[in-house]
Amino acid sequence: MRLADFDYALPPELIAQTPADRRDASRLLVLPESGPPEHRAIRELPHLLPRDALVVVNDARVVPARLFARKPSGGRVELLLVEDLGDPVWRCLVRGQKSLAPGVVLELLPRRGGAPRGAPPRATYLGDGQVHFDAPIFPVLDDWGELPLPPYIDRAGGPTENDRERYQTIFARAPGAVAAPTAGLHFTDEMLAGLDHVSVTLHVGPGTFAPVRVDDVTEHVMHVERYQVPAKTAAAFDAAKAAGRPIVAIGTTVVRTLESALGKGGKLAAGPGSTQLFIYPGRPIRAVDLLVTNFHMPKSTLLILVCAFAGTERVLAAYREAVAAHYRFFSYGDAMLLRRAQP
Repeated sequence: MRLADFDYALPPELIAQTPADRRDASRLLVLPESGPPEHRAIRELPHLLPRDALVVVNDARVVPARLFARKPSGGRVELLLVEDLGDPVWRCLVRGQKSLAPGVVLELLPRRGGAPRGAPPRATYLGDGQVHFDAPIFPVLDDWGELPLPPYIDRAGGPTENDRERYQTIFARAPGAVAAPTAGLHFTDEMLAGLDHVSVTLHVGPGTFAPVRVDDVTEHVMHVERYQVPAKTAAAFDAAKAAGRPIVAIGTTVVRTLESALGKGGKLAAGPGSTQLFIYPGRPIRAVDLLVTNFHMPKSTLLILVCAFAGTERVLAAYREAVAAHYRFFSYGDAMLLRRAQP
């Protein structure tokens, strides 16, 4: 199973740089069990799903985790918070760390367009990507941090105030993600009102954008992500499965969470966990029957998961049709509705 098997041609102009005017204004490509894809609208989704479906969303909340800092020499450093090691100590992705030695003290700078209150926090670089702030940083991120938009959203001036609202789902509750569960960005209160839905939490990390660097995709090692399955969700999931009701995952993060928390007996385990699960064609998917997801980057683990879910040839053919029909791709782009391929 080669990485080249999951490639497709994407004109750069189809990469969405801004959200649609309204959350429910995106297009929806429906991939039925048989026959050609259907071109619909995301606002139709509640009427396209089975009436007895249980919908599962990811309520992770994106935090403004990108920080800018100044070294004693005056040079700039960029920090991306990745893992809370016990606030105020964080593991970070650090740009400009080449000249950083353990013990170097950094002064945080205001985010672009921001006017933070109070004195600038200071941070001490401990080495190996670990940073110790002089006080818990989480409570002041809104003042000092910038929303970490994906690297393919390339706009002068960085994120805007509109991004602070639109790069966040309406059901975002649990802070900690550094990337949005983008399939959920399309939902409005009106769309949710007609759906029987529950939530899980998976904090999307920067590794979601990491490229696959091996030719044989089965050798790829996933990044670790933390998740939480509420007891209410586990009970609703188990009851729905027992009744033969279809399970609809809103996004690949929900698929990974449910598959990771599913026990051998088919019951969903409530509570916290972490996962490095990599879903590729040939690995059975047991928890989810339908998937709503955005269009993903070529050769990415997310596209590979979607191919595992609905069949590689069918998915890539649908992607080619989406390109021909000028759908918008990636985080701020349009969406697909897919049914799980039968073995």
